[in-house]
Amino acid sequence: MMLRTCQVLCSQAGPSTGAWQALSFDGGAFNLKGTGELMRALLVLRLCAWPPLVTHGLALQAWSQRLLGSRLSGALLRASIYGQFVAGETSEEVRGCVQQLQTLGLRPLLAVPTEEEPDSAVKTGEAWYEGNLNAMLRCVDLSRGLLENPGPTGNILMQLKVTALTSTRLCKELTSWIRRPGASSELSSERLAEAMDSGRDLHVSCLSTEQNQHLQASLSRLQRVVQHAQAQRVRLLVDAEYTSLNPALSLLVAALAMRCNSPREGGPWVWNTYQAYLKDTYERLRQDAEAADKAGLAFGVKLVRGAYLDKERKAAQLQGTEAPTQPDYEATSRSYSRCLELMLTHVSQRGSMCHLMVASHNEESVYQATKRMWELGIPLDGPVCFGQLLGMSDHVSLALELEVSVPDGAWGILSPNMSPHPANTLPAGQAGYAVYKSIPYGTLEEVIPYLIRRAQENRSVLQGARRERELLSQELRRRLLGWGLRVPH
Repeated sequence: MMLRTCQVLCSQAGPSTGAWQALSFDGGAFNLKGTGELMRALLVLRLCAWPPLVTHGLALQAWSQRLLGSRLSGALLRASIYGQFVAGETSEEVRGCVQQLQTLGLRPLLAVPTEEEPDSAVKTGEAWYEGNLNAMLRCVDLSRGLLENPGPTGNILMQLKVTALTSTRLCKELTSWIRRPGASSELSSERLAEAMDSGRDLHVSCLSTEQNQHLQASLSRLQRVVQHAQAQRVRLLVDAEYTSLNPALSLLVAALAMRCNSPREGGPWVWNTYQAYLKDTYERLRQDAEAADKAGLAFGVKLVRGAYLDKERKAAQLQGTEAPTQPDYEATSRSYSRCLELMLTHVSQRGSMCHLMVASHNEESVYQATKRMWELGIPLDGPVCFGQLLGMSDHVSLALELEVSVPDGAWGILSPNMSPHPANTLPAGQAGYAVYKSIPYGTLEEVIPYLIRRAQENRSVLQGARRERELLSQELRRRLLGWGLRVPH
């Protein structure tokens, strides 16, 4: 399925024509998924909601390999967790996964599952980061190759982990220096951008000779990825990480934005991620949006709730400092709502110069976004898009893309092994929002540790997927036990 051409917003806001129609997150769109897919999703989501499995995931994986052998253990993972959350290992497998999503109107957001954890063992030399650079460049090519005709606005998106290209130790050093009162202009985004362009050696006095060399190599890697992505018309969404790293990451993103997010480049090509669970996010987002506007730069934002809550609180406790996070989930939701309102207002005012991904599994946040888009006159397939993880919240993703209406007596019972086909379903009304699925890919050895870390960081999301599990159970009962509507004879 070809992606629709993004529409360019006018600067004037106002309600869209037609009546506002709220989305229905009742799982009706599950009609478009096969029974086997639904059974696996229900099993995996139930397993992921079991705290011991998430907490001891890596140890259980090692135990499984010793007990069952690598081959059988791998087969079980591929049939369950890997199969649910990962596109595959080869380019062909990734293409197959993306084609299935595209038949449902969903779009790919590829992610290389490589990162450096804080306080991990120091990498020897630059070889590890250079290898990751090559993987990122291949991901850009794969992202572009998945879509034969992406449209003139180039709305192909890809995730980028900066800590795959530069060390977390360097990011911590830069962050500690940035946070000092009257931080030196040595670390300005302008100076870093100039160093990227010129290729000349950059010397920062707070860093050692080795760290300066690593910073220079890191800037070169980042520039190469961004230049290649821009040439291939792929937009890069830079992931946020821990608060001990984020100021440094934001500095690097700002330097990249200065070079590639100008209006003449058709930007924004580099987007930053903002975590609503941090207390200072709203103010930082407001300042960054205003600074981009003042500088005449396009501005791209991925808005998330955040995933490092437990680790951030523990780190603050160990340091004897105040936790940087919101006190509870309700406060985080209020923060997300404020940030969302702020960004939608900027989109309505700046048009295609401001892009936003509403990266949320929360139904209330998605409802707020769609309603405000209508009130502000923002086109459904314009500079605002939505994102969820592959294998999760499909009832939200599909509701955004397809408004499925099943009149009384119009749906037949599917057999357990029968996958729905457009010929077997009623025509679905197009809700028409741009919806992306974050899609990691790679070998079991690469991806399983990554998935376990994501599960540990997203405990509240996984444990809170109760409604999705209930909808899956309801749809499976309807199919397997004959509950629900039948096609009249």
